[in-house]
Amino acid sequence: MSTATLGVSTVTSVSWPSGTGLEYYDDNAQRVSNLIDEGLKQESTRRKEARKREIRVLLLGQADSGKSTLHKQFQLYYASQTLERERPSWRAVVYLNVIRATRTIVDGLEYEVAQSIDNPPDPDFPITKGIQDEVATMVAGLRPLLDAESSLSSALNGGLSGRAAGYARSGWQSLMNPLRSSSDTLTDLPPGTGQVVDVLRASKEYVDTLWRYPLVASLLARRKLRVEESAPYFLKSMNRVCSPDYVPTTEDILHVRMKTLGVVEHSLSINQAGKEYTWRMYDVGGARGQRHTWIPFFDDATAILFLAPISSFDQQLEEDPKTNRVEDSLHLFASICSSKLLKNAALILLLNKVDLLKQKLQNGRKIRKYIPSYGNRQNTYEDASEYFRAHFCQVHRKRDKTNRPLYIHFTSMLDTKATHLVIADVGNSIVLKHVEELGLL
Repeated sequence: MSTATLGVSTVTSVSWPSGTGLEYYDDNAQRVSNLIDEGLKQESTRRKEARKREIRVLLLGQADSGKSTLHKQFQLYYASQTLERERPSWRAVVYLNVIRATRTIVDGLEYEVAQSIDNPPDPDFPITKGIQDEVATMVAGLRPLLDAESSLSSALNGGLSGRAAGYARSGWQSLMNPLRSSSDTLTDLPPGTGQVVDVLRASKEYVDTLWRYPLVASLLARRKLRVEESAPYFLKSMNRVCSPDYVPTTEDILHVRMKTLGVVEHSLSINQAGKEYTWRMYDVGGARGQRHTWIPFFDDATAILFLAPISSFDQQLEEDPKTNRVEDSLHLFASICSSKLLKNAALILLLNKVDLLKQKLQNGRKIRKYIPSYGNRQNTYEDASEYFRAHFCQVHRKRDKTNRPLYIHFTSMLDTKATHLVIADVGNSIVLKHVEELGLL
């Protein structure tokens, strides 16, 4: 054995039999290797411990089923301070909802006016030359507001254009609400929206006139014109929305509609039973063309919250006008129940938008007109809700081979008090399942 000093390092050489490949052995290298191994072991232990406190929840359902609103309610219930920090960013989204609702109505009016020129008068609401002129005046006054849509969408989506510009993507809040200085206030305008606000205020009277216009009311009543569910809420609130010191209320934030592009991950730190858990909630785009993006997030899911909007019995898919939306929800739910990748996840079904269901039934909308299998059942909320519940239960019994329980709740995501009761119940059930699986009880 020989020892050589190289600077301040001491290297001990050991002679081994020739040909063994071990002719030279470095004590320092071995110590480094041991330290690396120990570090990897500690990191593995840390990750295992973190995994015990991590809960992965998938929010699944077709587009416009209420997934994003459910996440906001979770955020409001468990981490309201995070929603408070985002509040300024939602101001731009409210403006965008107003503009898009206005555009939908304008497009409907212009179509009806064009039809009236070349066709016999509509007996329910004949469009006279005077009405044509009034519509033309309103549209001209609203043109600057409609033209502002593209710039606002671009600001919300970081410069995305085309079809993608109409969707929310991960991190959009930071685009609207960057780090602010201590002198900033909650009412400061997010970047890129100042000009839109000026145009919106200048167009307010035209928007008010448009919403109150008799032809619009007639088209809505006869279902020849359909607007998003949030449209009446915001169009009736123009004075408040256009005020110089406007800040979105929590109810405003719950009402806004912003489609999800791809998969958006939300992380919430939640204290339950005296322990801190990290909830990773995955809000996914529900349009048919986006459902393939769900697959990578199925692995290791703790729970599935599947939202089915049963108020949509009289609607078709936007991407497939021949498919009833409730029918599509049933098919989608069947695929979730039968997925082998999701067989270990808790399954919670939220039959959503019951407030709109009740409203449609009270207005005389007949379910059997759109779903023939409803038959001669009474057109009441009690009969309708039981009919939809039974169909989803039947799908679960036939397609879910694991015999896992199905937890069902009737919900309205805009009813904060009732939704928070459901969230508390669901949250406790999910955590209980999680700790049972990890053997922590």
